Amino acid sequence: MGRFRKQRLERFQAEGFNPDERYELAYKRVKRIKGFYIHALVYVLVNAFILISSFNKWEGDTVFWQWERLNTALFWGIGLAAHGLSVFGNAIFFGQNWEEKKIQELMDKDKSEKWE
Repeated sequence: MGRFRKQRLERFQAEGFNPDERYELAYKRVKRIKGFYIHALVYVLVNAFILISSFNKWEGDTVFWQWERLNTALFWGIGLAAHGLSVFGNAIFFGQNWEEKKIQELMDKDKSEKWE
């Protein structure tokens, strides 16, 4: 869960918001995850169809793995990766509380470098 969503959920709990609002937040997150999984499934099916139909048309006199056969999978894969990052957040790269730890580290470094 991203930092913003986690803070929002904690605020809902602390301020006594009703469970319906928390349910709505969870429901929207589940819909986004489901949308990503559907996107991934369509990606696999369409690209499998493209590769199978290309293989059936292939005459064997050239290299099968050419740019024309792979460009759809590559560019769509980049879009799918971006979709995945938007759904699952940047916790993959930065982890939980990364910003707070980095801020504290920089403050400590700045404090030790002063001439006091």
